[in-house]
Amino acid sequence: SVSTEKVKLTLPSLHAFFVEYNKKKDPNFNEEEKSIDLDFRLGAFAGVSNSIFTENPTNALQPVAGIDLELIDAVKLKRHAMVLRFKQTFESSDYKYTASQISLNYRFKFVKTPKFDAFVNCKFAALTFSKREITYISESNPPTVITENSSGSDFSAPVTFGIGADYKVGNGYITFNYNDIVGLSVESNDEFPVDFTLGYKFNL
Repeated sequence: SVSTEKVKLTLPSLHAFFVEYNKKKDPNFNEEEKSIDLDFRLGAFAGVSNSIFTENPTNALQPVAGIDLELIDAVKLKRHAMVLRFKQTFESSDYKYTASQISLNYRFKFVKTPKFDAFVNCKFAALTFSKREITYISESNPPTVITENSSGSDFSAPVTFGIGADYKVGNGYITFNYNDIVGLSVESNDEFPVDFTLGYKFNL
């Protein structure tokens, strides 16, 4: 008999169960090991950012939220991952700027254990849709307050780096990121980077 207590309704778990059963049923049964084993993880996050790669004249903090879709290979490339990220930046009372960004990221896990991973994140491509409200006082006589709205999109290769960590809880992971600490091909506004997010992701 083969125990079914730890069998999950996922393809890898069911595959392992039948391999174990076949080996006990037929001593001559051979299982050819896979060269790769692709897994997906889906997660959501929220946090704050001071958007240092925009003007942000008052260094205002803004709420952010988004979704990550992570692709990993549990056999050959255990320390590597690709992440498709959607991130929404919301305006604050001090900075009327919003942005929707889709980005491609690469992660290298320099610490990897069954319960804890620590990694470096590199954002190497991004498509951003942004909107900004600018208010200023005209030089006319008498002076008047003028409000202008501008919007647009931009595709870039920012090459920004951050760090993060995953901690396994149940079938998922609590994930923490310090995003966009430094950028190689994008200009900052020279403020200290504040871009922290906390979230949860689970195996698909």
